[in-house]
Amino acid sequence: MARTHTDADSDSQRLAELGYAQDLNRSWSGFSNFAISFSIISILAGCFTTFAQAWNNGGPIAITWGWPLISAFILVIGLCMSELLSAFPTAGGIYWWAARLGGPMAGFYTGWLNLVGLVAVTASVNYACATFMNVTIGLFSGSWTHAFGGSFLTRSFVLFVVLMVIVALVNIFSSHLLALVNNISAYWHVFGAAAIVLLILLTAKNYQTPSFVFTERINNSGFSNSWYWFYVLPLGFLLTQYTITGFDASAHLSEETRGASQSAARGLWQSIFYSAIGGWILLLAFLFVATDTKFINDPGNGYGQGQVYAIFASALPRAAFETVMLVATVGQIFCSIACMTSTSRMLYAFSRDGAVPGSRLWATISPRTRVPVNAVLISTVAALLITLPALYGGPGGVPVAFYAVVSIAVIGLYLAFLIPIYLRLRAGSSFTPGPWTLGRHYKWMNIVAVAEIIVISIYFCLPFLPSAVPWHSDFTWSAVNYAPILTGAVLIGITIWWFVSARHWFTGPRRTVADPVVIDPRPSIGQAPDVPDPSPARPVPAATTSPDPTVAHPVANPRRLRPGRRP
Repeated sequence: MARTHTDADSDSQRLAELGYAQDLNRSWSGFSNFAISFSIISILAGCFTTFAQAWNNGGPIAITWGWPLISAFILVIGLCMSELLSAFPTAGGIYWWAARLGGPMAGFYTGWLNLVGLVAVTASVNYACATFMNVTIGLFSGSWTHAFGGSFLTRSFVLFVVLMVIVALVNIFSSHLLALVNNISAYWHVFGAAAIVLLILLTAKNYQTPSFVFTERINNSGFSNSWYWFYVLPLGFLLTQYTITGFDASAHLSEETRGASQSAARGLWQSIFYSAIGGWILLLAFLFVATDTKFINDPGNGYGQGQVYAIFASALPRAAFETVMLVATVGQIFCSIACMTSTSRMLYAFSRDGAVPGSRLWATISPRTRVPVNAVLISTVAALLITLPALYGGPGGVPVAFYAVVSIAVIGLYLAFLIPIYLRLRAGSSFTPGPWTLGRHYKWMNIVAVAEIIVISIYFCLPFLPSAVPWHSDFTWSAVNYAPILTGAVLIGITIWWFVSARHWFTGPRRTVADPVVIDPRPSIGQAPDVPDPSPARPVPAATTSPDPTVAHPVANPRRLRPGRRP
């Protein structure tokens, strides 16, 4: 159906009510918005690259039962976020909701956690894609395995750097092109995953029994079996929690989505729902052909202990193996592109409100492509830097550095999700929902979401290997999960920065447009009252199209808003 001027005006008007001009190009359809979150979740990425984490920490049980269980919890989180997105469809997304509902401090913490999580997601997805590509190239070129001194880690990192450059270049082009790429990506993931399932099941040499697939336990973690249910198995859930993340992209791209209050909210939760179903089917196919468990569990098999490559190598004919790897590699490249898009938009929005050093630079929009080019470039550099430890392998070849980056991504993003979800719960009936709402179900859903995030954040800060435990006899720093170190450093840094400096100048989301006409003169938590901010006006980023760029129109100080009270 054709897009009318009335619809476009409605989107721009709603964005103006939230304080911003329509600087980004609103060319994305509801499907495109769904497609970017679906592409970032990417069952062709997470299900392949972190399969070993679940296989070695729990085995088939961690996958067949852990995937649907954790997916259900994640869907609840997504539904809670969809309600917030419908009320506040801005590129700032998570931190914007927190600042509106809890004040500048809540927004500042949320924004930085979200930004760190997104950079880590971009880094981990691109690095995982590079390692996957490393194996795929080796299938077609025997000489490749001898490149760069025969070091798998070095080859993977070189591919990672090349891939990061390609992803950055694609993201520098127009927003319309990115929407098209993500639409293609969504279809690739659906039909590619279906083709892989059929190819695996039709060409496999042998099949496992349902008993193995649904009841078998495996513990290759090095920890005692007495720790299986309460420690080892939960570590295996990282497969699901990491794969189904990054869906906040639907929020960050809402300013480029038509009818965002409805379509972006649907895109967010639907990307989780369909990924959960497709991912489970894909994983079950892997398990049903995992017959040579001795080969799969052998760390010296040439593919690594518990890796999905080992399943394909032992179960499929060579041609089928190569085809599966190619289809998955292309899907992971699409995922990498989408991750960078989401990260750069969040950085742009956070910088637009003056929260990032060098904000004016990162909030600049290219006049030709209407894309935040500088935000893309600095996101690329940051992702490269935090992945440098991946050049060093852990004990037994376990890529501890990679799993640490994965953990940082999960912890950062989900802690960022937790803050606005909790604040929405605290706001209660004073929250003014958008057209897409949970109704009376918001209470139990918000409680479940907060509890799940707290539990997984604790687990993913714990050691992955016994040699990472400080008092263990085989302790080595190369095995340490540095996720809690980096996450803790970020939290400490944010806290010091806030109390020493940021609290004096960061007042939350600021207006870059003149105040729009609001029909309801009695706004509540879901609407911004026209109250001038008492703090000195800070420069508006150069990309603004404010009618009067010499006048700042900051949004009302969220600290004045309290749940249950109207301003």
